[in-house]
Amino acid sequence: MKRTQIHVDEEQDESLTKRAAAARVTKSTLIREAIDAYLKGRPDERLRLDRFRAAVRAAAGSADYLPDGKRYVEALRAVDVRRQEEIERRRRE
Repeated sequence: MKRTQIHVDEEQDESLTKRAAAARVTKSTLIREAIDAYLKGRPDERLRLDRFRAAVRAAAGSADYLPDGKRYVEALRAVDVRRQEEIERRRRE
């Protein structure tokens, strides 16, 4: 086994510590398992995911004319309520 050194941020280190304790293994074991899982994945799946993430990052904020998520969902729900009211009105006729 070859020794190497990596840098992780505080949050990553805390998460590793907790997960290692829960699994009763070392942080090094978790890191090796994560590397193995990444490297054993199909390259085309990783490539597609990387491209998707890049596209999302590139598109983020590009449609500033759209409402935020909360307002968008509220508008959809309002349309659903009106549609349901119309259905109920037609049933009574």
